[in-house]
Amino acid sequence: MQRILVIGCGGAGKSTLAREMGPRLDLPVIHLDKEFWRAGWVEPEPAVWRAQVEALIAREAWVMDGNYSNTLSLRLARAQAVVWLDLPRHIYFPRVVWRIAKGYGRVRPDHPAGCPEQLDLNFLFKWVWTYPARSRPKTLALLEAARDKVRVIALKTPREVRAFVDGLPVTLEPGCR
Repeated sequence: MQRILVIGCGGAGKSTLAREMGPRLDLPVIHLDKEFWRAGWVEPEPAVWRAQVEALIAREAWVMDGNYSNTLSLRLARAQAVVWLDLPRHIYFPRVVWRIAKGYGRVRPDHPAGCPEQLDLNFLFKWVWTYPARSRPKTLALLEAARDKVRVIALKTPREVRAFVDGLPVTLEPGCR
C-alpha cells in the first residue's frame, strides 16, 4: 500500500497514528491541517484548497491524515487504504481538551507556523462534540460507497489502534540490518 488515509474525529489520534505509520511503512506523511491552514488560522479559498488537495493526492505515495469532508471523496478515489479512527466521544473529547490545555499558545508539529494551539469553543462544540451526529454518518456513507475500491480499516478503541500499530513493520535504521 502506497497511499493511505487516516481519518476520524478531532482527538482520535489521526496525526499521531500517521506519524507512527509513515516511518514504519517508509511513506511520507502529509498532515492536512498543516497544508490547509495559513498563518493566523486563515482558511484558503475553496478552489485553492481543492487544487492543493489534487496536487497532494497526485503524489505516488503518502500517509495522509485529516478529515476535510469537502475533499474526502477526492482522496478516497486515490487512496488504497483508509484507517478510520472511529473512537467514542468519551475517548476523543477529553483528548482534545487535554491537547489544548497542554499545548496552548504553541504550534503543534502537524500545524503550520503561525497557528498556535488555542481554545476555540466553536471547534470544540460544533466540530468535535457533534461529530457523531454531524460527520460520522456522512463518513460512514462515503466509506461504504468506496468499500469495493479501497480497503477500509475501522478501529474503534485505543486498544485496537495500538494493536494495529504493533502489527506494522518496523523499519530498521540504515546500517542496522
